[in-house]
Amino acid sequence: MITVRGDHCPLCGTELDRVTVEGRERRRCPDCDRVVWQNSKPVASVVVRDGEAALLGKRDVDPHRGLWGVPGGNLEHDEHPAAGAARELREETGVRVDPDDLRLFDVDHTTKERRSIVGIRYVVDRAATAGEPTARDETSAVRFDTLGGFRDDGGISPWDRDLLAALFDG
Repeated sequence: MITVRGDHCPLCGTELDRVTVEGRERRRCPDCDRVVWQNSKPVASVVVRDGEAALLGKRDVDPHRGLWGVPGGNLEHDEHPAAGAARELREETGVRVDPDDLRLFDVDHTTKERRSIVGIRYVVDRAATAGEPTARDETSAVRFDTLGGFRDDGGISPWDRDLLAALFDG
């Protein structure tokens, strides 16, 4: 799977041409005679909710470095989305949750920087989690706060802004 468009075959390095497959123009290697599929990248995240507050991390990596965001990230190739969301929560905040306790809240799609991303978004009540939030991988700070508190402290990542508004205002 390729998530960023390339101009050469990932197997043999030959420059790609274009053919029509299934009614769409696709990239193809003329030497391998293979279609080089370009698929969306799956990511998963989880909002830990405590009343009107959410657990967010201040991003210490790009994209959106310095903004607050929902813990989440790339799924492993053999990982269920709920397990991936739970893993990302633990890696970024130290908070643990059983993937079975996560409730699917939203699935969305975005395209940014030539990448197509499918976001699988979960929510869980704080009572179903264990551990105290601590800044870890990819975060410089983590805390529970209302959305207004995060907006006043540097802002919320555009990727998460609408999700959080729908969850708390909807």
